Amino acid sequence: MPVKMTINKGRASVKIFTDDVDAASIDQLTNIARLPIVHGHIAAMPDVHMGIGATVGSVIPTFGAIIPAAVGVDIGCGMNAVRLSLKAEQLPDSLRRVRSAIEAAVPVGFDQHKQDPVKRSTITALDKRLDAIYGQHPALLKMQKNRGAPTWVRQLGTLGGGNHFIELCIDEASDVWIMLHSGSRGIGNCIGRYFINLAKKEMEKELGQLPHKDLAYFSEGRGHFADYAEAVHWAQDYAMTNRREMMGLIVAALKGILPPFQATKEAVNCHHNYVAVEEHLGKQVYLTRKGAIAAYKDQLGIIPGSMGAKSYIVRGLGNAESFCSCSHGAGRKMSRTQAKKQFKACDLETQTQGVECRKDKGVVDEIPGAYKDIDQVMENQKDLVEVVHTLKQVVCVKG
Repeated sequence: MPVKMTINKGRASVKIFTDDVDAASIDQLTNIARLPIVHGHIAAMPDVHMGIGATVGSVIPTFGAIIPAAVGVDIGCGMNAVRLSLKAEQLPDSLRRVRSAIEAAVPVGFDQHKQDPVKRSTITALDKRLDAIYGQHPALLKMQKNRGAPTWVRQLGTLGGGNHFIELCIDEASDVWIMLHSGSRGIGNCIGRYFINLAKKEMEKELGQLPHKDLAYFSEGRGHFADYAEAVHWAQDYAMTNRREMMGLIVAALKGILPPFQATKEAVNCHHNYVAVEEHLGKQVYLTRKGAIAAYKDQLGIIPGSMGAKSYIVRGLGNAESFCSCSHGAGRKMSRTQAKKQFKACDLETQTQGVECRKDKGVVDEIPGAYKDIDQVMENQKDLVEVVHTLKQVVCVKG
């Protein structure tokens, strides 16, 4: 049995696919399970850890409602990986130039492109949908303008900060891959924060009855449910476009400095912070994956480790107890603040030996030691996915 722990303290049960879960995460999961909108049970993946709004690594089926804080503010955050027609031995001995080329092509952190980076037709299609959302919610437009419009256009094809990254990896057959992790950037953050607050206002009279105010939800057919559904799907589409455009920029940059190559196969471009309409346990539900990816039978996915550990291309096994889901990565075992207190730049240098990457104190919070053991995480989900490729990074660009 892949389920390591079952908790029955709420209206619904919580099924956890690991023994490595802290008390705060259990409390957070139990709070969600108390909601009347939860259908069946909640599944917690092997990388589970406490999050803001809802537990990272949780899969939450809700009937007739969506919890905006469970989806979060990095709406549509996810992964993209492409295999190249290059072998490891074709890479240069020094990878500093490779890293520099990627950093020159893709803005990181709060940076954006100096001009519109993508086709006008792509921007226009997104713009029309966003204008309709702004029309219903002018306060959201004001919130976005305060961040410096047209930020969302110029941020297409950009990385962001935090745990977002771009990597050049080598698989078990010495094939070279590009792998990246990013989401819906500033506009997704605005949409998330705006509708989380709106849900709280809409449920103002009922907030005291909820296990936590962050679990305010929109009910189908009432209030701003339809508006949020449209906005969250727009942000998810934007995140998907952002990753696709970024991948194109990286491929173009590397073609200028590496031997001739082709992108031979896109493994997947998938979300791991999102909501979708799916059928589970005999009902159509809104399934929120907060730090989890879809793992339907034969569906490909990406499970990254930390910036010094292995990552995996996986194939789903369609496990019903996990709602056909699996982990989205290794999962943090300590907060960023804890990591900065415990580790120094010299520790980062040791733990990322052999990887061309930043090794300064500015990214110590992303040190491999701050994350769970990816091998143990994979062991705990053998009934959820099977490994197709094992990747090890040789270049890592952090946000």
